[in-house]
Amino acid sequence: MRDKKVLFMTQAAMIAALYVVLTLLANALGLANYAIQVRFSEALTVLPFFTPAAIPGLTVGCVLSNLLTGCMPLDIVFGSFATLLGAVGTYMLRKYKWAAPIPPIIANTLIVPFILAYVYRFEGSIPYFMLTVGIGEMISCGILGMILLGVFNKYRNVIFIKTAQ
Repeated sequence: MRDKKVLFMTQAAMIAALYVVLTLLANALGLANYAIQVRFSEALTVLPFFTPAAIPGLTVGCVLSNLLTGCMPLDIVFGSFATLLGAVGTYMLRKYKWAAPIPPIIANTLIVPFILAYVYRFEGSIPYFMLTVGIGEMISCGILGMILLGVFNKYRNVIFIKTAQ
């Protein structure tokens, strides 16, 4: 039982660390914030397909990333909530590989535009931000995430090891 908890925490911590590193890379390239966001880290939102440890890992990684990139407090709260919703949705749909990127795309497309409009007061309408955020999420989660899912699926028994019952 203890081995399972250690494995869960280790997987969650590794996913959080990867999320932060990939967000910082995208931020350095000017892709992590603003109206069109292509966070490489969002590709990791398919990981709840493989392990429930990805849910806290992605959420903590998002919180830390938003803190480190200087996001406003409401963005940290609601942006991380969008990631949590997406991760839970992906985990709930894990029987359907093709559906893995859909929950994070929907969660971010519905929540982040309000953050951009009301927290950062970017010029533009909510529908415009839904379009731009949705495009970024389709690239990050839909394309990059599904590529990542395909690669990880081949090695799932090595990467996402299970402990003895």
